[in-house]
Amino acid sequence: MGEKRLNKAISETGYCSRRGADKLIEQGSVKINGVVAHLGDKVVETDEISVDGQAITKKKGNIYLIFNKPRGITCTTDTNIRGNIITYIDYPERIFPIGRLDKPSEGLIFMTNDGDIVNKILRSGNQHQKEYIVKVDKKITLEFIRKMSNGVPVLDTVSRRCEVTKINDITFKIILTQGLNRQIRRMCNYLGYNVIRLKRVRIMNVSLGKLEIGKYRNFTKQEFEELSRLLETSSKTEEASI
Repeated sequence: MGEKRLNKAISETGYCSRRGADKLIEQGSVKINGVVAHLGDKVVETDEISVDGQAITKKKGNIYLIFNKPRGITCTTDTNIRGNIITYIDYPERIFPIGRLDKPSEGLIFMTNDGDIVNKILRSGNQHQKEYIVKVDKKITLEFIRKMSNGVPVLDTVSRRCEVTKINDITFKIILTQGLNRQIRRMCNYLGYNVIRLKRVRIMNVSLGKLEIGKYRNFTKQEFEELSRLLETSSKTEEASI
């Protein structure tokens, strides 16, 4: 009967990601067979793992959802926060968002109960693409497009080169391979623009399509197979909110 690291065992139940599990362990919220756990602990299949006194059980199967998040919804699993994504979706099984999409933004976000895939998707090693449609408060110039494409100072670094295409006088499309905190809003602000509306329409090979705001659907078989192929060589995790 093989051992596995505690954080991996927790993530496999669908309770949270490995990183989330480490935080719970550090807080003293996790017990193994009634004894407070520590980072690096290992467990076997017969061990009972509990979080805040509640035993967690292995999930029945992996869930992978595509959700069109409305503006005003917060990407948190803390159901005490008003307008949280978990209460809004009201899915019958425990799920959590992969990454974050900030409260004023809308569009595509993945929801799952698979803690392992969370780490893979959030890893930046493969420069996974994320596509957004952005509306700003004044006319877009060629200089704005050039500077946004080449990179601007953001959070003590310079944003990675990206693809920016003008749609109309106040709307552009941007494809990022980076996930700095509130990156698009900060990039626009640096150049003297304010974001009026920000919508994520694609993550890697999965597009929002015609999915209505506030609705979710399952991945298609083809979408998941292609996503899995793209994730095969992922490396170090880099989590962010965009």
